[in-house]
Amino acid sequence: MINDLPRGLTSRHPVAEDHARVLAVLDRWWGGLKGEAGAVERALLLPRLYFQHFTSTSLLIERPDGELAAFLVGFLSQTEPDVAYVHFVGVDPALHGQGVGRALYRAFFGLVRTQGRRYVHCITSPENTASQAFHTRLGFTATPVQPDYDGPGLDRVAFTVDLAPRPDGPSTPDRTDTGP
Repeated sequence: MINDLPRGLTSRHPVAEDHARVLAVLDRWWGGLKGEAGAVERALLLPRLYFQHFTSTSLLIERPDGELAAFLVGFLSQTEPDVAYVHFVGVDPALHGQGVGRALYRAFFGLVRTQGRRYVHCITSPENTASQAFHTRLGFTATPVQPDYDGPGLDRVAFTVDLAPRPDGPSTPDRTDTGP
């Protein structure tokens, strides 16, 4: 499914039974960002419904022993026919800098292009500076911090990337050569 992964890693679409596996790695992979409140927030952002109803547009990467290495939960916008949305992405910190995050996004970009989508949107918290830097390297454009975006005290930075081919070559997301 994803051809440009580091040796030994494989990809597939997630299934409902993967929900608990993903929740189990969140705190470790995020390094306790924002403490207990951050842990609760992350868990609430990934209810089982994403692993039941958005599997065809989501991806999971595993090591040879079946251990979770990375995931991307994304979907096609129901209200904006040219938009897809990356809801949540995680890469094992031991794999940062090896192109795994970039490979996930490239696969998602390819998948949503086949569905006629031109733009991909996503958000992150202002505290997650690594995520902000990664998305910028992929060619996303960031907004300033959006206060109370997801409710009182839940500020976010919103990102958009245009997947349309550029006249001078491939679209921006395919030209990147850096990873998280």
